[in-house]
Amino acid sequence: MMKKLLMCIPNISAGLDQTVIEQVADAVRQTPAVQLVNYSADADHNRSVFTYWGEPRAVLEATQAMAVKAINLIDMTQHHGAHPRLGAVDVVPFVPLSNVETAEAVQISRQFGKFMGVQGIPVFYYEDSATCPERQSLVNIRRGQYEGLATKLQDPAWYPDEGPAKFNPKSGAIVTGARFPLIAFNVNLNSDNLDIANRIAKAVRHSSGGFRYVRAMGVVLPSKGIVQVSMNLLNYTQTPLPRVLETIRAEATRYGITIAGTEIIGTIPLGAVEDIMKYYVQAHDFELSQIIGVRD
Repeated sequence: MMKKLLMCIPNISAGLDQTVIEQVADAVRQTPAVQLVNYSADADHNRSVFTYWGEPRAVLEATQAMAVKAINLIDMTQHHGAHPRLGAVDVVPFVPLSNVETAEAVQISRQFGKFMGVQGIPVFYYEDSATCPERQSLVNIRRGQYEGLATKLQDPAWYPDEGPAKFNPKSGAIVTGARFPLIAFNVNLNSDNLDIANRIAKAVRHSSGGFRYVRAMGVVLPSKGIVQVSMNLLNYTQTPLPRVLETIRAEATRYGITIAGTEIIGTIPLGAVEDIMKYYVQAHDFELSQIIGVRD
């Protein structure tokens, strides 16, 4: 019988204190049968992203340990960063990889949500785990961010799915759910003009008339003295990464600037790599089986 594989990509609101980041990573490392694949921190976003996978029950245990550690170490009353966030453990997506159905991933996310609710943390379910259409979108749930959470929780329409409808100043709230594997993709611009980054983000994101399955915003990177178009590509099969990147390149040219570089945060699906090979290398007959380590 083939092994089940579930991936989790939690985002925590800590990107400056390496001691905190390593302690959270250790909580995952110390869970048997779970592999910590990747983790990275961004000082300007003041945020870290972890990627790990394993069998569903093991991933749930690792995620519970990770979240408890992060909640204990992070104080949201002291947090500042460029990236939108609701809490110390901001968003916890579960992504089915192999022999795991969406329904099982949803069940795991709900078990995690109940566990955190018992800890006194307000929890919202999103994407495939959402309890109503208004909560499918992470953008909708996050609107107002941590600073507006106390007011939001007073609205019956935004009572949490788990935990108390009461503002927790130290920890904020958690968003969790099962979803399709997205790509966290950032494009850095050779400019310090946030208005330009926002205009380019508006041109590519779906909510303002851009590409379907693209969320985008402009952010400032003070440590680099530049701005960035920060994106989530929600479905690379419908909106390929090269199409978005080339549109940003063209939009940047309109303002007389160039791309300084790009970032992929966390992991990227092999199918997206195939798109990149076909577009940039123009190997139109390229297949994933040609990659060493993929071919049986």
